Amino acid sequence: MSVTVRTLQQCKNEGRKFSVLTAYDATFAHRISEAGVDAILVGDSLGMVVQGNSSTLPVSVDEMAYHTAAVARGNQGALIMSDLPFLAAATPERALDASLKVMQAGAHMVKIEGAAWLADTVQLLKRNGVPVCVHMGLTPQAVNAFGGYRVQGRDEDSARQLIQDAVALEKAGAAVLLLECVPRDVSRQLLSSVTIPVIGIGAAPECDGQVLVMHDMLGLTPGKPARFVRNFMLDAGGDINAAFRAYDSAVKAGTFPADEHCF
Repeated sequence: MSVTVRTLQQCKNEGRKFSVLTAYDATFAHRISEAGVDAILVGDSLGMVVQGNSSTLPVSVDEMAYHTAAVARGNQGALIMSDLPFLAAATPERALDASLKVMQAGAHMVKIEGAAWLADTVQLLKRNGVPVCVHMGLTPQAVNAFGGYRVQGRDEDSARQLIQDAVALEKAGAAVLLLECVPRDVSRQLLSSVTIPVIGIGAAPECDGQVLVMHDMLGLTPGKPARFVRNFMLDAGGDINAAFRAYDSAVKAGTFPADEHCF
C-alpha cells in the first residue's frame, strides 16, 4: 500500500517511527522506496548535491517539477514531498502557483521553509487540496540572513518563539513539521506541544520521523559531514541498497539518531 499523509499521522498516533530520504531521480527513488523508506523528499538540496552550487538558492520551481516527475516515475509507493524553492512561497499566491507545478509533476505534499508568518499560505494551500510540511529551525534558504548554517533555538526567547510558531502552523492546517538543527530539549518541548508528525534532522531522536540527504548518508558528500549525519554505507559494506535498508531499520528501531547526532 502507498504511504500517504494519513499514514504519517497514524505513525505519530501509534508511536511508530517513519523514515524519509531525499532523492532526485527515478533510479534512486525506486531503490529507496523499495527498501521500505516511507517518504521521499525531493529537496532543493539538489542545488548543492546535484547541480554543484554553494547553496540551495539558485534552484527554480521548474527544476523542482522536473526532478519531482523523475522521482514519481521511479517511486514504489513512498509519499513524495517536494520543496518549494527560494522565494517560491514569498506570497500565498506564488506558493499556490508553485504547488500546482510540483503537485502535477507527482508530489503528494509540498515543503516550505519559515515560521508562523506562513499561516496564511498554509491555509490557502490546504483549502486547495495541497498538504503542507513546514520546515522550521535552520532553514537553508535563509542562510544569508542567519549568517551561516547555525543551530536555532539555543536561547530561551528563540526556543519559545519556535514552539509558538509550531502551534500556530498546526492551527493553520500544516500536516507535518520538519525541524532542522534545533537543540534536543527544545525539540522535545515542541513535540509535546503539537499533535501533527514532526520530522527531525539534527533535532531529537524523539521526533516522529527522521530525514537525511541521501548523498550524506551514503558518505558521498565532500568535506566533513554535519554532526547529525551517519554514514550508512559503512554499515552496509559498500552496498547502496543495504545502506538504504539499514537507514530505514535504524530510524524505525530508534537507534538513529543517537546522542552524538544531537545538539
